Amino acid sequence: MDRRSFIAITAALAAKTSILKSQNAPTIVSPTNNGPIPDLVAVRGGLPSQMFDRAITALGGIEKFVKKGHKVVVKPNIGWARTPEEGANTSPELVAHIVDLCLKAGAKEVKVFDHTCNEWQQSYQLSGIEKAAGRAGAVVIPANTTSYYNEINVPKGKVLKKALVHKAWLEADSIINVPILKHHGGARMTSAMKNLMGTIWDRRYYHRNDLHQCIADFSTIAKKPTLNIVDAYNVMMRNGPRGRGTGDLATKKFLLASTDIVAIDVAASSILGAEPSDIHYIKAANELGSGNSNLKELKIERISI
Repeated sequence: MDRRSFIAITAALAAKTSILKSQNAPTIVSPTNNGPIPDLVAVRGGLPSQMFDRAITALGGIEKFVKKGHKVVVKPNIGWARTPEEGANTSPELVAHIVDLCLKAGAKEVKVFDHTCNEWQQSYQLSGIEKAAGRAGAVVIPANTTSYYNEINVPKGKVLKKALVHKAWLEADSIINVPILKHHGGARMTSAMKNLMGTIWDRRYYHRNDLHQCIADFSTIAKKPTLNIVDAYNVMMRNGPRGRGTGDLATKKFLLASTDIVAIDVAASSILGAEPSDIHYIKAANELGSGNSNLKELKIERISI
């Protein structure tokens, strides 16, 4: 992505918040800096792993989110039997890098999984994530039968009252949610909140009822992501969530990071070229208290590599 494109996208973010004022890259907040940690980090340029390193440094370091002895889940999008070049799944390079850093931070184990839409073994293999994550030291586990799930209540849910959730998610000490940003025909956008559908068994319930409200309802569960990372390097701008080929992709070279799952989806919508008001689950999740959709109230760190 050239500088002009970067300015255009960050200008869209700036229209939602006065915090993004300067076109110059800001000073990164380091773990030893006494300044405030940002609520949201937007990184542009470089490789996905390089962008993650800059983002996690700005947020206080990986040790802030992963402690020694932790059981960690890294939850990418592995939903489709598509190659990395087709942009339907999270970057395997990014997933492997996050796994590696979690283990170096002292994690007892790192598990990677997704309840896929296509046949799970093909999706795991073609996406490149199974191989990359495994080489980095993760335990890549299936999610294709109900035996992997336990039922939980969703007390704040308006439509979704119960859900079968993967046991690895429920048992984790730290959860890093790593979706790829892309268009979605039903939900308008796949990003942080939408990616959590890969942790449940009955996705069809969402589609049979109110998809947007169910996505928002699930964001209220007690076991939330410790950190959200949005892979927006190659973004599927249309024909999502599976795509019809590389012609649907636009190279944006962005990565977003935040503990606020609502705020990060608001920021992601700008990269996708959508208005948050068009993505109804954002408003619904904000109303349920899952995060803050008003970026003007947040500290945003913008980094250019």
